[in-house]
Amino acid sequence: MNAMSLVDMFMDSAKWAELFPSIVAASKTLAVVSSGMGGGTHEGALHLMYEEMEVLSPLVATREFCELRYCQQIEQGSWIVVNVSYHLPQFVSHSHSYRFPSGCLIQDMPNGYSKVTWVEHTETEEKEPVNEMYREMVHKGIAFGAERWVTTLQRMCERYASLLAPAASSLGGVIPSPEGKRSMMRLAHRMVSNYCISVSRSNNTRSTVVAELNEVGVRVTAHKSPEPSGTILSVATTFWLPNSPQNVFNFLKDERTRPQWDVLSNSNAVQEVAHIANGSHPGCCISVLRASSASQSNNMLILQETSIDSSGALVVYSPVDLSALNIAMNGDDTSYIPILSSGFAISPDGNRNSPSAEQGGASSSSGYGGGGSLITVGFQIMVSNLPSAKLNMESVETVNNLIGTTVHQIKTGLNNFPSASTTV
Repeated sequence: MNAMSLVDMFMDSAKWAELFPSIVAASKTLAVVSSGMGGGTHEGALHLMYEEMEVLSPLVATREFCELRYCQQIEQGSWIVVNVSYHLPQFVSHSHSYRFPSGCLIQDMPNGYSKVTWVEHTETEEKEPVNEMYREMVHKGIAFGAERWVTTLQRMCERYASLLAPAASSLGGVIPSPEGKRSMMRLAHRMVSNYCISVSRSNNTRSTVVAELNEVGVRVTAHKSPEPSGTILSVATTFWLPNSPQNVFNFLKDERTRPQWDVLSNSNAVQEVAHIANGSHPGCCISVLRASSASQSNNMLILQETSIDSSGALVVYSPVDLSALNIAMNGDDTSYIPILSSGFAISPDGNRNSPSAEQGGASSSSGYGGGGSLITVGFQIMVSNLPSAKLNMESVETVNNLIGTTVHQIKTGLNNFPSASTTV
């Protein structure tokens, strides 16, 4: 992606949130202080913005900022986009984070590429202790630092390049056109964004906390949903494994091992019936999965997106009706297709110099050293198709049991899963 395209996305709060769904829980422009020189270049533009940054876990508090974002072209093909905190208590009255001048230098490179240099300089007063599992990640700057921004940006730019590519390659013959591919990718992106906000502790959701980090660390929230219409329970927890992030990702992504952990599949095998590659890493792709058991309804499929980079990995999925998927595959509008995202966010535990259980300290191909993994598992389940329905504790107990069983089965399955340095 060229520098001008990146600048345009960085200066648009909606595009900014779309570009970083795993980092930006909320973003909005509060005021355009200066629109700059005009001509659509953002030269000299100054915006007052609100931003909430997240880690994909219910164990880590989000960070909220009101900030000024300034854009300046420093020479032909080179831009800086810089943020600095601006005190506006009516928007972030409970924030204890301050952003010193931070941002990036964006330079045009040959063949439509860009070189991005990123700096993050933030001071945070911790009003609550960082959970022990995430202490290393937060204090070492892994959780909110520049490296996470850059690796996520690189992966998302590859995804956008795939979205805009005219060729309908690697579609298995199921998706008939480039328009169908792009429609499927937009639907999958909405699914991933929905998952990210459901497992974080964002203050910008309409959810009501039903159970806040009970004795087993499970957070349950509820919200009224217009599409699908009804009451949705979101349940999330984070747990540690001695396995490397690459090994956990391989296990969860592999459709052959899915029956070992997917409680709702009733131990039935699944097969991939459509595939869209959306990155240079073979683990970055969108899949349509179908239960191979004859007893399973052929009208319900699974849409899944997986991605991996050196900062972490995602395996996100949602059941989708066949008729709805046909709408997407034909290239039509997918904004009204109901999505209930579930899945896993996988990250290194911050102890990169310690040997992992299955690798003995060897490095993997995705840049992970030794150490284990932090896995956030999140489910969204409709408990009533009546938006006015009241929750009962039986529903909460059901989702608690679901997540507990899933965690147990993942741990058991990984004990017998071979380690590998590449994805399946």
